Amino acid sequence: MNVLTNDPVIKPPIRIVHLGLGAFFRAFGLAYLERLNASIEAQEDRYGVMGVSFRSPRVRDALAAQGFTYTALERGGQGDIARTITSLCDVALSLQEQSRILAQMADVAVSIVSLTVTEKGYCQRDGALDLSHPDIVHDIANPQNPISAPGYIVAALALRRTAGIAPFSCLSCDNLFDNGRVLARVVSQLAEQIDPTLAAWIAAEVCFPVTMIDRIVPATTDADRANVLKITGHKDHAPVTHEPFSQWVIEDNFGPLGRPDFASVGVQLVDQVAPYESMKLRCLNGSHTALAILGSLRGKSTVRAAISDAVLSRYITSLWEVEICPSVDVPLGVDISAYCDDLRNRYSNPAIVHLTAQIANDTSKKLPPRILATLADNLAAKRPIGRLCLVIAGWMRFIQAAQIAGEAVHDPLERQFSQIIKTAATPDDYVTAMLGLESVFPVDLARQADVVTQVKSWYVLIATDGIEVCLQRVTKGA
Repeated sequence: MNVLTNDPVIKPPIRIVHLGLGAFFRAFGLAYLERLNASIEAQEDRYGVMGVSFRSPRVRDALAAQGFTYTALERGGQGDIARTITSLCDVALSLQEQSRILAQMADVAVSIVSLTVTEKGYCQRDGALDLSHPDIVHDIANPQNPISAPGYIVAALALRRTAGIAPFSCLSCDNLFDNGRVLARVVSQLAEQIDPTLAAWIAAEVCFPVTMIDRIVPATTDADRANVLKITGHKDHAPVTHEPFSQWVIEDNFGPLGRPDFASVGVQLVDQVAPYESMKLRCLNGSHTALAILGSLRGKSTVRAAISDAVLSRYITSLWEVEICPSVDVPLGVDISAYCDDLRNRYSNPAIVHLTAQIANDTSKKLPPRILATLADNLAAKRPIGRLCLVIAGWMRFIQAAQIAGEAVHDPLERQFSQIIKTAATPDDYVTAMLGLESVFPVDLARQADVVTQVKSWYVLIATDGIEVCLQRVTKGA
């Protein structure tokens, strides 16, 4: 049995450091770079990546054993396509190899530091640096020995400034609204705590492009690994799977070291990312969260099973048409109805097994940009909000059911949820306490009488009559 190794592969020079090397970036950003490198004749002009893992060494060890080369398996209705990714050159562990990581980030050849660390990796609250976050407290006290993603960026930029090296551009690739601006704020605010002159230099010299990324990347299963072996003849310990669709929109705002020729491999370089970001966050991510929560309550374990359910499918259609699409600032030349039709087709892909439980992770962080922002706009415009309120009520029921069943709730607020469930004497008390989580619900939104009334009503109806009755009622006449 052949195993992927580093023997036959010549790696490109490291010119990008990526913080947060999860499956998504390996199936998305590195796939773009692989196509780009294939079009560049000279090896020294290609783009190699050092990945930084903020979690366990498992993925690092699996990739290291095969020379950091792995398979990206595209799964579509017409069959599977396996592609070998060779642009990843190294992986380091954030808590064990600080000096090596910082040395690479400070290297003159590195022009971009990119990130996929999820919303919570920015150590922010309401778009500003959370100075009480334990990782930030540590990094302020130990700026040369960082543990957070913002801490690494500040420390590396300090090294480059001292050495007289031009700064890299900071490229956020997370599903976080206005991600580049958020990253700029937390980095600048952390630098201000450490060295105000460094903060001033960062504000004047460092670019933080806003981006929008879109590709469904399910968790890799043993069946996927077996499929890779069957197709390639190689045993791969770290493959990733993804859908055929991919979209990357980047604000064309890079520093003096420039950027790769992203446009040559289909990246959209634009002046304003916000319209694309709003459409994607609300139409795709919003409906994805709705399917994950309400689908789970309906016993659907995958997105395809959820969208194939007639009742859920009608609900998602009405959610798009009545409450989401009217709130979107549609990019020029885009047909938003066709965009939603494409989303439905992507959700229905029989080859993609995207677990609703996986999507439901960290929902407390996902609700504000995906659901609550749309809800607030609809309230201001006096548009309907019932379908969005059903998602909120469904999430509360989902959390409570998991806690009662003794199942893990993968969310940074799990302890708060547990305490609320223990102390709430009635359903009304529970919903009121959950709406009082200010890290999730803006105070002015949580106190809106219509929001409170509808969320409480849906929550009680879910508990008494079940989610199907709720879905049928909210789509009646839609």
